[in-house]
Amino acid sequence: MARKKTIADMPDKFEAGYLNRLDGRTAIANDMRGRWQEITEDLGGAASLSYAQRSLVERALWLEHWLQVQERALAEGRVEDFDSGRWTQGCNSLVGILSRLGLERSPRDVSLANYLEGKSQ
Repeated sequence: MARKKTIADMPDKFEAGYLNRLDGRTAIANDMRGRWQEITEDLGGAASLSYAQRSLVERALWLEHWLQVQERALAEGRVEDFDSGRWTQGCNSLVGILSRLGLERSPRDVSLANYLEGKSQ
């Protein structure tokens, strides 16, 4: 049986599906999956999202991570690794994606069966 190819760190460039390929044993994978959970819960639950919304969430998370890498480089004094123009474009893009998704929390449709199933896990 072929093993699923995993990656230990975030890709340098956005690749659709990167979240599913992150090595689940790494801190970055756990962090990114936790963020995925948080943002999709804010939007009413992953099951209620369209393909386009899930795609935007994935892009927003990658872009947020990229911005943090840039900011860390600047904070550590690695000015040569920080590109203020690209950082500004990235911030503007992230704001656009998050605005498109919606900045307000959406209630999730929960049935008694779903609630009891969640409690048992």
